[in-house]
Amino acid sequence: MDPAEQVERLSKRSRNLFGKDYGFSLDYNEPISQRIKFSSKLRNEYLAAREPLPAHIEAKLPPPSRSSKREDTIRREINPILNELIPPPPPPGTLTDTSTSTAVAIRQGAGPSGQATAGATQVAQTQMQLTVQQQRSQSGTGGSRALAERRANVTQVRPEWHAPWKLMRVISGHLGWVRSVCVEPDNQWFATGAGDRTIKIWDLASGTLKLTLTGHIMTVRGLAVSPRHPYLFSCGEDKMVKCWDLEQNKVIRHYHGHLSGVYSLDLHPNLDVLVTAGRDAVARVWDMRTRMAVHVLSGHKATISSVKCQEADPQVVTGSMDTQVRLWDLAAGKTQTVLTHHKKSVRALTMHPTEFTFASGSADNIKQWKFPEGAFMQNFEPAHNAIVNTLSTNSDGVMFSGGDNGSMAFFDWESGHKFQEMEATAVPGSLDAENGIFASTFDHTGLRLITCEADKSIKIWREDAEATPETHPGIEWKPKIGRQRY
Repeated sequence: MDPAEQVERLSKRSRNLFGKDYGFSLDYNEPISQRIKFSSKLRNEYLAAREPLPAHIEAKLPPPSRSSKREDTIRREINPILNELIPPPPPPGTLTDTSTSTAVAIRQGAGPSGQATAGATQVAQTQMQLTVQQQRSQSGTGGSRALAERRANVTQVRPEWHAPWKLMRVISGHLGWVRSVCVEPDNQWFATGAGDRTIKIWDLASGTLKLTLTGHIMTVRGLAVSPRHPYLFSCGEDKMVKCWDLEQNKVIRHYHGHLSGVYSLDLHPNLDVLVTAGRDAVARVWDMRTRMAVHVLSGHKATISSVKCQEADPQVVTGSMDTQVRLWDLAAGKTQTVLTHHKKSVRALTMHPTEFTFASGSADNIKQWKFPEGAFMQNFEPAHNAIVNTLSTNSDGVMFSGGDNGSMAFFDWESGHKFQEMEATAVPGSLDAENGIFASTFDHTGLRLITCEADKSIKIWREDAEATPETHPGIEWKPKIGRQRY
């Protein structure tokens, strides 16, 4: 038995044994005790709804069309009982005798006979005074916090209008599924890796092939270009992580350590650090120059499908097939936060270019989070009903989601509203089953979107410059009464 429960049990037994000598016995089912218990429960449940909003906040809210059943119940049944049990705090500058009002309330609830023993009355008075004092002390903090949370769930942001995206160019050249893509920092060219074991460099303006790099012996799953060095980093299902010198077009470093295929990699924006992750369920932090493993970030229980790096803590974020998203402390090499909200495998992550937020994509939904604590912000709705393989975000607040079945969705980042959806079209000569989007990225201007697909093609998309809110209103936005909390 817990020590606290044992002490409470012994104290009850002592009061019942020796209380008769002092003229009273403690009955926990008497009306006064029941009334105090009921008032405490009622206060905890409905106190936040009883306190009105400040006048300057009420003035900004639209008039309610109709009240909910909960509000009607509070107004009709709960408020009169609260006013009787817990008087509202007096205006500032007035003095009240709490013991007198408490004694009156006790005498009113003393029972059918109107008689209560002196000992029970004293105990009830003390408990009632403590309850009222606690209620008044919490009304400025707990009540306002609960109201703020309730108001945050009701208030929703109207989405900004975005022009629809349309196909601009189709590039062919790979002989297998195109699985990875990256754009170089000067926005002049981009690189793609595919199931044909090659890395191809394409001119971004014209779409022409500039260079083909060979060296991997299995599918190339991840690419990244260093903003400070003339290096291209690649990883693949052959467990290899390679560093390519773009001035000599050859491999100059290998990073050995992964026990299985490497599915994702990213570069730290400030440090000479490379982070790779894959099927062995760990993310490895490499010193770019010495090729040594600085940290082995272990904790996931299944394949890590996506990894992202940023300047501020948490500097590494991973998404895994075990449905978890982990935020890592890079200095300590340990997990900082574990997000377990998803119910399906997390295959995609994206970070906003300017805000301190990110999103994770899964087959159940796409969720938006806030750094550094990893607080849940919202779900992107209507949901993208597909296995989400890739997410990308530009600085204009547009997030792209690519599905395993070839479906495409565009969302407004601020409100989480999906304003456009369409199906990717396979190139002539391909099967309908080859509709699938594996990787995507925006260029550094945010005006062009590059997608890598299962029909061995690379597609470039752009916004429709002639579209207006009247001609292309997009998917209708319907505000909801309440936002999901997870």
